[in-house]
Amino acid sequence: MPKTDDQSPAIAATATNGNASATTAKSGSPRTMPPNFDIAVRPANGADMPGYPTGERRHSMRGFEDQYTDIVDYIVRITHRIWEDQDVGYIYDTYAPGCRVSNDSGFAFGVEHMVEGTIQSINAFPDLRLYSDDVIWAGDDDQGFVTSHRAINIGHHTGPWQWGPPTGRKLETWVIANCLVRENEIVEEWVLYNMGAKLKQLGIDVVDAARAYGNNGGIAPLTERDYTEVARLAGGRKPLPYPQASTRTGFDVEHTVRALFHDVFNRRDFSAINKAYSPTVLFHGATNREGHGRNDVRAFARGLLSTFPDLGVAVDEVYWMGNDRDGYRASVRWTGTGTHRGYGFYGTPTGRRAHLWGITQLYIADGRITEEWNLFNEFDVLAQLLRDDESAGLLR
Repeated sequence: MPKTDDQSPAIAATATNGNASATTAKSGSPRTMPPNFDIAVRPANGADMPGYPTGERRHSMRGFEDQYTDIVDYIVRITHRIWEDQDVGYIYDTYAPGCRVSNDSGFAFGVEHMVEGTIQSINAFPDLRLYSDDVIWAGDDDQGFVTSHRAINIGHHTGPWQWGPPTGRKLETWVIANCLVRENEIVEEWVLYNMGAKLKQLGIDVVDAARAYGNNGGIAPLTERDYTEVARLAGGRKPLPYPQASTRTGFDVEHTVRALFHDVFNRRDFSAINKAYSPTVLFHGATNREGHGRNDVRAFARGLLSTFPDLGVAVDEVYWMGNDRDGYRASVRWTGTGTHRGYGFYGTPTGRRAHLWGITQLYIADGRITEEWNLFNEFDVLAQLLRDDESAGLLR
């Protein structure tokens, strides 16, 4: 997706479909944001049911199989078919042959990589169930659809995998997968599996596993990673506050999100959290961090910046659904780089450079964020920091 200077004003465009708002899509044309939640995950219907009546189409779904009624239906049901029905070969029908997939440890090209990884995972967790918590989406047939799918994974570790023999333990964690979909095929995917949480639940030492993973060549070198240029200290100048919002009527989701990430992580202005979040906000983070209230959101931001004092963050993509009356659900994909020079999350500083990327889902009501789901490549970050390094870094 296009990479936007994190200090530039947010892109504004005239709505093209009813009350929907728009931002710039990859093609350069405005991306339409759904103005309501008419097409959304239905409560208690996260998994597909055999013979479930799908009804008439609510999206035209040009080029898609006839069975799918809309993009949410497509994402939920292909996930169920591949993982729960274990029709792994259906990946060939729903992913482009040259699909590009970014996950916790870098990126890979090609559908065979997807097939191989899925078989390995199903072999380790044969009874795995995936319950869709939410799908935030935007787009249309011409632009392609973008989706941010958050799911709960529940299963038992009864098969071998790369971290050792089966433990028999129960796994219950959550993942986020963002996709770009065109005519029945996922052409690009960004997925975070919350690896630290998975390993912890199975009784595996996360730090030892990350060090071994890094030593065994599991991580992509920094030279092979996607970097977004971060204009935190452009030209050696001090980082400026994010520009003021335009005169757009109503709540400006894109401006609010970009300003929040810039002012907190580039400007180091933690007071921006008080302005953007509800006092009773719920926070869910990587490696199953949980928080309640703005103090816990600030604590996470302080921890990340104290770990990487020179951290710079850029927002790569924002899309959303909703309206001022009913609220908004927004998906944010971001990247960052920093040097491990501080005592924050991971113990004694290693002085190593790390690449971070994440997906954040924000729930907004009355102009304030009421809930946040935030995953980043934490296990990969640990592997970058601890490979060939015997210092006692602690995950906390």
